[in-house]
Amino acid sequence: MPLLAEKIRPLDGAGGGPLYRRIEDALREALRDQVLKPNEALPAERDLAADLSVSRITLRKALDTLVDEGLLIRRHGAGTFVASRVEKQFAKLSSFSEDMAARGQVVRSEWIGRSAGAVTPDESLTLGLSPGTAVLRFNRIRYADDVAMALEYTAIPGFGLDNPEAVGSSLYAALEANGHRPVRALQRLRAVLFNADQATLLGIEAGAPGLYIERRGFLADGRVIEATQSWYRGDAYDFVAELDTRA
Repeated sequence: MPLLAEKIRPLDGAGGGPLYRRIEDALREALRDQVLKPNEALPAERDLAADLSVSRITLRKALDTLVDEGLLIRRHGAGTFVASRVEKQFAKLSSFSEDMAARGQVVRSEWIGRSAGAVTPDESLTLGLSPGTAVLRFNRIRYADDVAMALEYTAIPGFGLDNPEAVGSSLYAALEANGHRPVRALQRLRAVLFNADQATLLGIEAGAPGLYIERRGFLADGRVIEATQSWYRGDAYDFVAELDTRA
């Protein structure tokens, strides 16, 4: 297995400035060119410092910057890994499964719970349903290439699907098969910090930054077909919006 020093450009050829900056630049270039692959583990800091012939203090200063930028991830007890970042286009209404499949990643879900019941007051307001109406609820952890990426909670009106077990890997695929896939959606996003329970489910540290998204999906006739709350890892997901000044 090649040493990391053999996979990045030489530090004496990485431009001027402090040594830790040259390490940052060389690693950034290797990450950009995918010389270092998503989810790849870096050597232990002691070994990496020896490999690069630098002090551990200098190395840690460089790694800290790349962790802060979301390019690297520290996993407690496991070491430092290359982040697996995903870009999500806001302009396109697509599911998590479709986004991951488009990037060649393997998708799976770990179910926390799925059930049917009567609509709650909050769900009634969000979904535009009368009291007593049936709803289906889905709560799961979403994975891409076996990396936990997001927590997701969804409620849909009872008419949308026959039963909770109708959903396999993709809720949108199940809705489409039943003739109820949303054609448009409204989304709201804000930055959050993961609490201890959420962090445990995602295998990250409590207090790590995340992105919270509320989505309401609509059918062509204007009825709300989904209300989804998602908590995405801030170190693994980028959201992109294309803006245009033309009318």
